[in-house]
Amino acid sequence: IHNRYRIRGGEDTVFEQECLLAQQWATTEQFVVHNRTGLSGAWQFISSIWNIGAAGKVMKKINEFKPDVIHLHNWHFALGPYVIRRIHRSGIPVIHTISNFRLICPSGMMNHQGKIFDKSIREFFPWSAVWNKVYRDSYLQTFWLAVVIRFHQWMGTWSMIERYILLSDFAKNIFLSSTLKLQDGQLTVKPNFTFPVKDSQALPSPNSDFVYIGRFSEEKGILVLLEAFNQNEFRLTLAGSGPLVPLVEKLAAENKNIQYAGNLGTDEINSLLQRSAVLLFPSLNFEGMPMTIIEALSNGTPVIASNIGVMPSMITNQY
Repeated sequence: IHNRYRIRGGEDTVFEQECLLAQQWATTEQFVVHNRTGLSGAWQFISSIWNIGAAGKVMKKINEFKPDVIHLHNWHFALGPYVIRRIHRSGIPVIHTISNFRLICPSGMMNHQGKIFDKSIREFFPWSAVWNKVYRDSYLQTFWLAVVIRFHQWMGTWSMIERYILLSDFAKNIFLSSTLKLQDGQLTVKPNFTFPVKDSQALPSPNSDFVYIGRFSEEKGILVLLEAFNQNEFRLTLAGSGPLVPLVEKLAAENKNIQYAGNLGTDEINSLLQRSAVLLFPSLNFEGMPMTIIEALSNGTPVIASNIGVMPSMITNQY
């Protein structure tokens, strides 16, 4: 079960790869919903606290397929946590992969205005997150998301999950120190992965000194990156999408050393990584386990990343 965001991201890739891997040894079915925009998206967000309609559709699929176990990825926000309660009532165990920190902080990545924000993970109710508008820069939306999460914590919904899969020991330790009150035995660490890249007998010479692949948003460190390359002559290729695309396009038009490659598919990303000398990953977040870094390393492309969160456990420093 997976809830896709409006803008495709790493969680969508992980879900697809998990499905492909599971199909090699089990009979599987997928249930996928999508976040919407406008009034329908607003209603999805409001009703996520107790979405009977979405849960009913999931249960219909379950009754048809009769699974032995259910693997839940993202539930935010078209699906909502109520589906967990319905599945638990049916007696089928649920495994939940957590790719971010939304259950303990409305910001999702524990970042606010370019700085690590971890105040709310130890609060009975995350008022500090609300006052700081950490979700979409909105008091109201941050408050409602906090209500949804805490309401289901008080209702015991999160304890109805048989096992949580976290992507790193770093994330596991943060969850154990939070007010979510999960026990060590409920948490399993399983990193993300990528399928092997086809061997290339003769890789072309790099045509870019540095490459950035990912979301164009402030918390990803893209502003710091663009400022740096706006002041030097090293070649930088950027691929991805996000709210700061207009800024990237503007700087690419003004600087010969900056190139915008657009939003690329998997094969195109692998090709770009193979033709680049170094991947830059300047994120300001506590990331889950960035697929971009895994994909770069699988292509033999060195990575320079922020020394925060899970990144130091993924990269051998000065190797």
